Amino acid sequence: MRLLDAARRRLFRSPEKDSSHTKSPKLLATPSHTAIADFDIPSDTPSSSSSSSASSLSSSSAFWRSPTPSFWSPRRYVPTKIRKNVSKRQIGVLLCVLFILVIWILPSPQAWHRRVVHVNVPHHITSPYQVFRPIANAAREHPPNPQKWLEQNSNNKHALPSRSSIVSAVSSYRYGPTRPRAALISLVRNSELDGIVQSMSQLEFHWNHKYRYPWVFFNDEPFSNEFKVGTPMRIVHSPTDVLQAATQNLTSSKIYYEVVPKDHWSLPDWIDEGRFMNSLEYLGAIGVGKGWMISYRHMCRWNSGFFYRHPRLKDFDWYWRVEPDVHFFCDIDYDVFRFMRDNNMKYGFNINILDDARSFPSLWSRTRSFINAHPELIHPEAELDWLLDARNSGDYNNCQFFSNFEVGDLNFFRGQANEKYFNWLDRGGGFYYERFGDAPIHTLSVAMFVPRREIWFFRDIGYQHDINRHCPPDSAHRCSCEPTPIDENFYRLVPLESPQKKPDDTCIRQFLGGPWLEKKSGWSQEGERMFGGDGYHGYELTGLEG
Repeated sequence: MRLLDAARRRLFRSPEKDSSHTKSPKLLATPSHTAIADFDIPSDTPSSSSSSSASSLSSSSAFWRSPTPSFWSPRRYVPTKIRKNVSKRQIGVLLCVLFILVIWILPSPQAWHRRVVHVNVPHHITSPYQVFRPIANAAREHPPNPQKWLEQNSNNKHALPSRSSIVSAVSSYRYGPTRPRAALISLVRNSELDGIVQSMSQLEFHWNHKYRYPWVFFNDEPFSNEFKVGTPMRIVHSPTDVLQAATQNLTSSKIYYEVVPKDHWSLPDWIDEGRFMNSLEYLGAIGVGKGWMISYRHMCRWNSGFFYRHPRLKDFDWYWRVEPDVHFFCDIDYDVFRFMRDNNMKYGFNINILDDARSFPSLWSRTRSFINAHPELIHPEAELDWLLDARNSGDYNNCQFFSNFEVGDLNFFRGQANEKYFNWLDRGGGFYYERFGDAPIHTLSVAMFVPRREIWFFRDIGYQHDINRHCPPDSAHRCSCEPTPIDENFYRLVPLESPQKKPDDTCIRQFLGGPWLEKKSGWSQEGERMFGGDGYHGYELTGLEG
């Protein structure tokens, strides 16, 4: 009996007390010494029974058994005090919120792969935007700095991430509060599908596929399905029909198709139809562009004063006008609408040319009447000098922003001053008795109601509409066009041989002012014309400099 008890004590002795015992991996995985202390070692008393022996053996088997593996749970990493009061569902929600916050703080996936492409450009170039600012007369304490903004926000800093991930959805929500409410707008007919496909494809390729601003199309009649989604078309050696290119196939942005209200595209009741028909016949006979077209008069009137009133645009603050059959030549690596908003710009253009004065002979006299009737509406810093010809009794020099390309602030056009000016001209009948165009009207409105520093020359965007073409200098690394001098389009609409009086300086130079008006030493306009020149090649700067 003594021998049996000694063997039992030797078997259940603690390993720490036995120097000859070697710890096994099995033992290292067992419960702590607290469990060992609780183990009931049989005593040496002779009163030990079989029941106590069975109890000892049961406890022994429990001691050597490995702990049961448990499934992973986030609660294991939460302090015990919190774990007792928080459920698994609450912990899961908390972790999801933390995950979203991390995504919110981290840059978008597109930025992870973004890199700066270094292009070898001549060292004398400081900035493609620096030299194209008009000379402002009024100094401000803290004026916006467009050049600095472009330096800090180019390289597609504000481009939207790909739509293909949850991160994209969170990032889009993240950019939502600061993203301008803007749209690309176009007045286009069903028959102009091919033309708008060209314009849309190029602008999407060079810019909007990165920013995904919505498109809004306007028409004086409902758009056809062919214009929206295309028509089935059989391709040679193809087993199935494919859709011919249409507007919905060209962009991942939202598209709206709107009809112009009837009262915005019809003859007003105060217009004398007989006088109107005589005007169509006369302007067509003397060769005024599209002077015989009734629909063109409606279009000019709508683009002048009705487009910004359309209900679809009430949710937008900015617009970029896009015409059919135009070309965009350059990659644009910044958010154009954000640029306009952040720099407090009201209007943007990239061609400034002379217009045919026969289209609107009474426009300036009516504008002067408006100024005399409403002097309180004219902006205190308005600068009209660049639009007036001192050699021609201070009359309008017929310079205009080419409105086929324009980026503008819808709230400016909705404002009291512009609305009163448009209504003043509209009631006078100039859109039908003459051929008032939206380009000179926008130009005069902006000049009267906006400081010149809030008008931006988009010299960096290459563009062409019909015979008018514009391409920035030193742009071979991002543009597919030949750079044009700054005066390239000056008299494209009014040929040099036309008897119309022309200003001493080109329109864009009068707008920019300062060094752009400086002439070469010894040059004179009369002398150049004596030798067959046009009298506009004596400037120090050509616009092709960096």
